[in-house]
Amino acid sequence: MIPTPTVDWLALAPTLSLLAASGIALLGSVLTPAWMRRWFAPLVAFAGFITAGVFAAVVFDESAQARSLIAESFTRDRLGALAAVIIAGAGALTVLLAWGDSRRDHVGEYYALLAAAGGGMVFFVTSTNLMTLFLGLEWFSIALYVLCAMDTHREASLEAGLKYLIVGAFGSSVLLFGSALVYGATGEIGFSAIADAGAGDDVLLLAGLAMLIAGLGFKASAAPFHMWTPDVYQGAPTSVTAFMSAATKVAALVVMLRVLVVAFPEQSDLWTVTVAVIAVASLAVGNFAALVQRDVKRLLAYSSVSHAGFMLIAVAANSELGGKALLYYLIPYGAMSIGSFAVVAARERELEAPVTLENLGGLGWERPFLGAAMWVFMLGFMGMPLTGGLIGKLYVFAAAYEAGWWWLIIAGVIATAISLYYYLGVVRALYLRPAAELRPAVAGGSPPLDPLLHVTVLVSVVVTIGSFFFVQPLIDLAGDAVASLPF
Repeated sequence: MIPTPTVDWLALAPTLSLLAASGIALLGSVLTPAWMRRWFAPLVAFAGFITAGVFAAVVFDESAQARSLIAESFTRDRLGALAAVIIAGAGALTVLLAWGDSRRDHVGEYYALLAAAGGGMVFFVTSTNLMTLFLGLEWFSIALYVLCAMDTHREASLEAGLKYLIVGAFGSSVLLFGSALVYGATGEIGFSAIADAGAGDDVLLLAGLAMLIAGLGFKASAAPFHMWTPDVYQGAPTSVTAFMSAATKVAALVVMLRVLVVAFPEQSDLWTVTVAVIAVASLAVGNFAALVQRDVKRLLAYSSVSHAGFMLIAVAANSELGGKALLYYLIPYGAMSIGSFAVVAARERELEAPVTLENLGGLGWERPFLGAAMWVFMLGFMGMPLTGGLIGKLYVFAAAYEAGWWWLIIAGVIATAISLYYYLGVVRALYLRPAAELRPAVAGGSPPLDPLLHVTVLVSVVVTIGSFFFVQPLIDLAGDAVASLPF
């Protein structure tokens, strides 16, 4: 008899749900009549994300003790489960955002790839060895490469897909080479086994560690690995940009935290400083570059780089408080990102043109709900009261203070002060530019009714504000998740 490993189907259920949704949506694009594809594929993808979120919540509830599965290739723990819930929520909101885009061709393929990318991210955040880490990374990356180029009628979309493919492939190569060096130094690929190997300050190990950080930094849009972010965010379909800004950051930063804490505890004095320097670089590049942007999607792209810096401060803290700060921060940040891109998508569909600060003018008066929502999201990005962004930044600063990184707190405060200029510039464009002057030139009448997009914006507003008032339950969830790591 050949022994076979025991398969924990509940642990795999979130990933399998999204894979099933992807396959059904793809088959539906071939087997269903044309009139049915407009609602069949998004309905299947939405059901897949909701099912994956429910299964991930069940895994979280029943995984008080972390368990390695299938030859320690991935794990069943609360850290991966909470990250999967956030990714599934971001995916479900993205489906609602994209549903009303009547200009999209290849509807079935779009939602099949979106579900496949979500499944890859859910698998990625539970990986516990270098092989499954790379497989999960490539799984969702390939789906995103195609999604970025999905609007084949736009040159900007094709350009975004090509740029993301080239730079993403380079980042994946760096991570793979780093994994090979780590294996060469330790003879192990499991995160825990790498730590137990005791390679110390072996040159190969340190070079591999640096490459792993760089490879994950590409996916997290952290400077100086951010060069693809503004061009890809600007050119990709807006719904894809929204999904990338929220879900990809969750996947990359949670995995970075897991890899560094579990596999490289002996080298913490080196990687904490490295991550802290990358955090400051992200804060500087993201905020200063955003000051001169006129395209709103490009501005939000540099904002994403800046917020990667805040989240990396939590990783650099290398503590339980830092882990809780990161996981909490990802919840309101994901809602604010998807919500703000949803407002941009609404304006794009109305004008059938890229959204700039100029043609955003008057939206607050013409569409009061969307204008008020965008105002809330900008306040959240700034870290103002009554939004979860404030609590997220306070927890990040608290983790940095506990770790003795006072200079990181100063950098974060300066970055926040700089960001007020361009975030308030968006608010100014919403309300202080007369709509009457712009309407004859660009508005062209009332936009088509898109209730699902408004639902996306409403849910994003509720999460952004609700995370401010329900801090303790979210922090408790984050604390339970971080308990899976050996701080």
